[in-house]
Amino acid sequence: MASEETRPAATAAPESAPAPEPAPAPEQEPQAASDDEKESEWRPSRPPSPPQRNEDISEGSEATTRPGRPEPTSRYANLNYWKARRVTFYRNGDPYHPGVEFRFKPGRDLVSMDALLDRLSERLELPRGARFIFGMDGDRKYRLEELEDGASYVVSSYKTFKAASYGKKNGMWYGGTATGTSGWSRAVRKQSVVESDAPPPGGGKTTSGRVIRIINNMDHSIQCRVLLNLRTTQPFEEVLEDLGQVLKMSGAKRMYTITGQEVRSFSQLRNEFADVETFYLGTLMVPPAHSPGVSAPLPIESPIRRSRSRATVASIPVSDDTRGRRARSKSRPRALYAPEGEIIRNSDYTLLEVLKEEPIRLTIRGLRRTFYPPIHHAPIDNSPPEKKLQLDWVYGYRGADTRRNLWVLPTGELLYYVAAVAVMYDRDEESQRHYTGHTEDIQCMELHPSRELVASGQRAGRGRRAQAHVRIWSADTLQTLHVFGMAEFEAGVSAVAFSQLNGGSYVLAVDAGRESILSVWQWQWGHLLGKVATLQEELTGAAFHPLDDNLLITHGKGHLAFWNRRKDGFFERTDIIKPPSRTHVTALQFEPDGDVVTADSDGFITVYSVDSDGAYFVRMEFEAHIKGISSLVMLSEGTLISGGEKDRKVAAWDSLQNYKKITETKLPETAGGVRSIYPQRPGRNDGNLYIGTTKNNIMEGSLQRRFNQIVFGHHKQLMGLAVHPDDEMFATAGHDKNIALWKGHKLLFATQVGYECVSIAWHPSGGALAAGSTEGHLVVLNADAGAHVATLRVCGSPLNCLQYNSAGDILAIASQNGSIYLFRVSRDGFSYKKSNKIRGTQPLVQLDWSLDGNYLQTVTADYDLSFWDIKALSPEKSPIAMKDVKWSSYNSTIGFLVSGMWNNRFYPMTSLITAASRSSAHDLLISGDSDGYLRIFRYPCSSPKAEYNEVKVYSGSVYNARFLFNDRCLVSTGGIEAALMLWELVDD
Repeated sequence: MASEETRPAATAAPESAPAPEPAPAPEQEPQAASDDEKESEWRPSRPPSPPQRNEDISEGSEATTRPGRPEPTSRYANLNYWKARRVTFYRNGDPYHPGVEFRFKPGRDLVSMDALLDRLSERLELPRGARFIFGMDGDRKYRLEELEDGASYVVSSYKTFKAASYGKKNGMWYGGTATGTSGWSRAVRKQSVVESDAPPPGGGKTTSGRVIRIINNMDHSIQCRVLLNLRTTQPFEEVLEDLGQVLKMSGAKRMYTITGQEVRSFSQLRNEFADVETFYLGTLMVPPAHSPGVSAPLPIESPIRRSRSRATVASIPVSDDTRGRRARSKSRPRALYAPEGEIIRNSDYTLLEVLKEEPIRLTIRGLRRTFYPPIHHAPIDNSPPEKKLQLDWVYGYRGADTRRNLWVLPTGELLYYVAAVAVMYDRDEESQRHYTGHTEDIQCMELHPSRELVASGQRAGRGRRAQAHVRIWSADTLQTLHVFGMAEFEAGVSAVAFSQLNGGSYVLAVDAGRESILSVWQWQWGHLLGKVATLQEELTGAAFHPLDDNLLITHGKGHLAFWNRRKDGFFERTDIIKPPSRTHVTALQFEPDGDVVTADSDGFITVYSVDSDGAYFVRMEFEAHIKGISSLVMLSEGTLISGGEKDRKVAAWDSLQNYKKITETKLPETAGGVRSIYPQRPGRNDGNLYIGTTKNNIMEGSLQRRFNQIVFGHHKQLMGLAVHPDDEMFATAGHDKNIALWKGHKLLFATQVGYECVSIAWHPSGGALAAGSTEGHLVVLNADAGAHVATLRVCGSPLNCLQYNSAGDILAIASQNGSIYLFRVSRDGFSYKKSNKIRGTQPLVQLDWSLDGNYLQTVTADYDLSFWDIKALSPEKSPIAMKDVKWSSYNSTIGFLVSGMWNNRFYPMTSLITAASRSSAHDLLISGDSDGYLRIFRYPCSSPKAEYNEVKVYSGSVYNARFLFNDRCLVSTGGIEAALMLWELVDD
């Protein structure tokens, strides 16, 4: 145990960790056989035998010819043979991969290297499986015997080994050398700086220490994080020297904050600079001879005094009498501003210009970030913008995760819901009306028996405004008539239905919480008539019996129950299917005489009747579809329509002839399975139907003719969005492997590609589209016809964002592995050639080009703003040097000119900004957050007092939002249901 005097002062966890050192090989016994002798004992026709000592091997190899002879005791002296080898494997090129540990015995668990590669292919996500194994030094391994116990190796699909700090990076804690260095020996560091690969208990927030980032002021590429022991007995000056050794500095004497304030004691780190995380270290530069008229240079090159070219350093003259004065108080920081007469002008800017406007500091995800103001920018206007968002069109339909969500109104309009919007779509007029009274996603909906009123229930969100409730509203005027259930529902409303016999005076609602509480309301007065806990985890739906308003039926997984509501408000329960059953009842309908018809997930339709004693029994049961049935509709003349979710079939059954099959048809594979069915003309038995599918499409047709698609939508996560450079068109790319082009309210084309897409960009010429996939492929399409042009393999990580420069001759791709890939592009945008790669470490999610095409700015997944020099092919380390760069687009969510979105005083910052975009006229800014809010600000927006106009139609995150080229409209994507919406900018 170390004494108090030798307690370490800092524990370093540098940025780039070296490969872990292989475990030392087990010591061989003095008389062990040589390698050549061992190889002569192995036989390829059987597993290798244990290693034998020389004295155990007799002539003729008695050890193998006499199986009955007992094994010599000396064989067990080498215990390493019997011990299973523990080896860790990492994915090639991925420094953040946690590693997969294997324990195996060569010859027993695994016979060959091919068997190991097959096992690794199952455990590691590699583009072409595990094919090559490398050591940490890049040496390829060919045999199992080359894998040492306790060592680490890299697995790859290709022959190229990518050097990275495998096995060390884990969030902000990892070991190794400082960034930008290699081969720096740990032995040269003093005891006050000891490297650590794991955080201390409590995540580094101990009373005796704190985690800080230190940067070499002479070379900003050398930096690391250290755990600093604030209770050490070492003097502060010695600790600075120890920290300097970590950064390859000799004689580090000074520590400064990023704003130029000097740190002189541990007490300042504990008190004044408790919120500062980044510090610069520098040496004390004293000239060899000081003569009158020669000023001593500044002891440290403060980070705010660095120029972009790093060729000149702004300095402040110091006179002789100043050096003779008493030292400044350790607890008082240095002045941030210098007298104007002492400013030495620089080739780029001066210290006075840098500090003309205060930098903005934000805390995002618990980390402090500083953004520097440009010297010249548009004046800040905190008033709300003159424009507001008005919903113009909702694309697609929600069928991927809901049931019974398609109806036809008396006007002929289709009624369905997407996200928090109820859509009424008129096919004849090609128009939509929207009910936007909900604040969270709509989970269920039901049409009143009069077909003029609608009941809809929403899920629960965060905040008082987002409580789960039920709304009754008019489909004609879109006015809200009644709202009930506030503070009654826990997680949301999973089912809602009107009573039939009394003209829809009652409404039932089912809570989506753990107890699935069933409640009955008299909605005109908002009175709760009764409620009961069904205690069903997966309750699919509920309905009133058409002949009894006090009889309710609920169904779900292993559940079908009848509830009789008494006058005192209590319920009597009758279970038709009891919980141990595996049957999942998915749909419910009624015959004209009141018999109950159900469909289940096994493809069976069951009819229940009631006997003279009031007991229910199974009248008949038959198999109608392969696997699940998602929808049942009883037409007016007794024809039952059923839709299969898996087999995509729509079948008609005659209920008057014991459900004899009349006919059936099958939807195309691109349409998806059946989700909801509704007749085009309710009350008629003509067989014309609307069908909502599991792939968020709406089909129109009949059983006698083919079905045609009238509404198309993405059915998986939708993140890729790009707008045309000079037309009111936009393109989308989603995880459903579809790339779609839209103009106005119409779909121009939808092309199926072979990869899940997460990003898309439009070539400045307007003729080509480029999409990035989750597997690292770049897909190029002809934007005029949607034809596939080319597919290029970029890397093995998702291509999170990509963008062309203003000239259109370079495409920049930012990937999940933190690197920037640059491609040369032909004039028409159809030919691509990889030119360069700039390596990075953190996943990148947003990207912008500079106006001159010389720089890039990116935002990482942890909301760090990074800059890249395209000509030098390197990251730009100085944010001050980039503060005056003009950007051709601004899609980054952080920065000085958009910081007002984060620290705004008019709404609590309980969520993260997930999307942002600047208008073409540079006067508006749109932002989307993880709670589903869309807010429009004036640009620039850097003040916490900036006012805005907002709308909320998503429950999940807003993934993307873009202005069209003329700033008249805006497109947004988001939510868990891939909701795509077009907004019109109207005067406020």
